[in-house]
Amino acid sequence: MPASNAPGSIAVMLPRDLPAAQFVAYARRAEELGFTEIWVVEDCFFRGGIAQAAVVLAATTTIVVGIGILPAAARNPGFATLEIATLAELFPGRLHVGIGHGMPVWMRQTGSWPTSPLAMLAENIDLMRALLRGASITTAGRYVQADAVALAGPPSTVPPILAGVRGPKSLRLAGACADGVVLAEPVTPEYLAAAIGALDAGRDAPPEGFGFPGLRPPSDARHVVAYNAAAVDEDPVVARNLVRPALEWIGDPDWAPHITVLPFAEEFAALRSASASRADFAAAMPESWVDQLAVVGTAASARRRIDELHAAGATSVVLIPAGPDPVKALESLATVLSVRAGAA
Repeated sequence: MPASNAPGSIAVMLPRDLPAAQFVAYARRAEELGFTEIWVVEDCFFRGGIAQAAVVLAATTTIVVGIGILPAAARNPGFATLEIATLAELFPGRLHVGIGHGMPVWMRQTGSWPTSPLAMLAENIDLMRALLRGASITTAGRYVQADAVALAGPPSTVPPILAGVRGPKSLRLAGACADGVVLAEPVTPEYLAAAIGALDAGRDAPPEGFGFPGLRPPSDARHVVAYNAAAVDEDPVVARNLVRPALEWIGDPDWAPHITVLPFAEEFAALRSASASRADFAAAMPESWVDQLAVVGTAASARRRIDELHAAGATSVVLIPAGPDPVKALESLATVLSVRAGAA
């Protein structure tokens, strides 16, 4: 059985818009190159996360497949757990599942945004984790109702259910309810410190009413998955130029928790305010900011950044390929795997 999310895991994301003809070949190549995990995304309105995960699991042999993330409000948690349990039973030890609020604009497009995203997410995660562990659940929550619901055959290897969240309140909730967290890009050591602090606070003092007693994993088993846009090239300038378009959105308000903890947060906000467009903003970022906000540069410098993120508490660093050619980007990113950890 493959090692799953061990400290030092280096993963890659399967691009959401990868042409269907390249989908299976990309996943197989990621496994051949030595990535320990591959993450699929359920961004609206590209491809479904569970369907993608099923195809990748069936097409590969050992690589761990992460789903990051499924929006909780868009699915009935009982039936979502049934799908997850099926994959976990067929491919034991190879599945990680991220569950989140979902992007508000997308959820509102589909009429799925709840009045209380925190309560909705917590109730979903509580039920899913309990069912996967063989419990029979009767509950009448604000968003989740169940009457003697139980899986006929819970998986022998229970996949971790991770909360895909970003702000301090949601992270504290994740500490109480989930097996860990999926952190959207950009993830810096500063943001990791803040996120892990909030997770620990939720584990130590759970928000009232959330987190089924007896189901919280020990802190040393917690998964912390860190996404980052990434580009590797022998010329660091080329790599930075490839990754800049992937940073265009991080000046928007939804990304504030990632940025406010950084030493250049005020200058960052001022630049975004002065920029006429997201593209202008990304193009104007100083090189030093780009180096902090992405995994970028030569293979050695990119690997150094990955090592820093692992040292700061990330159990898995997920590289999001940047640039116009995702297959070429995959090959370039894989060069970090052969660089000795801690290399200069």
